[in-house]
Amino acid sequence: MPTPTGIMDPMPEGDTVWQTAQRLHQALAGAPLTRSDLRVPRLATADLTGRQVLEVVPRGKHLLTRVEGGLTLHSHLRMDGSWQVYGPDERWRGGPHHQIRAILATAAHTAVGYRLPVLELLRTGDEDRIVGHLGPDLLGPDWDPDEALRRLLADPARPLGEALLDQRNLAGIGNVYKSELCFVLRVSPWLPIGEVPSPERLVAHAKKLLEANRNRRARVTTAEPRRDRRLWVYGRPGRPCLRCGTPVRAADQGRAGQERSTFWCPSCQAGPQGPGPGPS
Repeated sequence: MPTPTGIMDPMPEGDTVWQTAQRLHQALAGAPLTRSDLRVPRLATADLTGRQVLEVVPRGKHLLTRVEGGLTLHSHLRMDGSWQVYGPDERWRGGPHHQIRAILATAAHTAVGYRLPVLELLRTGDEDRIVGHLGPDLLGPDWDPDEALRRLLADPARPLGEALLDQRNLAGIGNVYKSELCFVLRVSPWLPIGEVPSPERLVAHAKKLLEANRNRRARVTTAEPRRDRRLWVYGRPGRPCLRCGTPVRAADQGRAGQERSTFWCPSCQAGPQGPGPGPS
């Protein structure tokens, strides 16, 4: 979860996962694996050594490492998982040794998966079992804005923030983009999705923001280079809104047990102001 002074969400979002897939693909694809060490009980006997990595592709927040022989290693980073890539003589710096869940190495590179909460090996033909429920991927070849909009509006009473986080609607949006998109559209995250003016703009802006950030090291939604001004509202509770100066508010949003922190400006964003019905 975010801290009052933080500006980045610890949970990777679609752009971060896309970057991770690119790094893994560049490091592993096209060469046989010289080491395969999968450190989860159900994969303890699995050995991919000698097989060639065909490609590493992102699907929303999921990573699919496809290996010859019709196998896919599926991983998900959730809150604090990560894949790090190292050279042959480089020191591993991703965390303590006991946090390593996977090691995949070629002659040139070693990819190390730290704190991976999801790691499973399946047949490539069965990938739909784990990602088939996802909506159109904002950074994927299957992107379909009309289908994403249809899914978002299927439940018009649902609060906008919750609808955006639901990966079954469109895949790749996390807590940062949820808050930032609502600000850019000047609507409250608690506004029912069916009441959002020109909802097609929502889908277009989501695509634009993730595309703009997929090659950046630091996520930016304001076009400001300064670290404390890169995001409009996310991670800025109590600080002045960068547009109007009103203190930014924060509250948990979501169903019980699934709450996520949400940030918004009560002056710039029209609609219900946090939990409860109050209008802006």
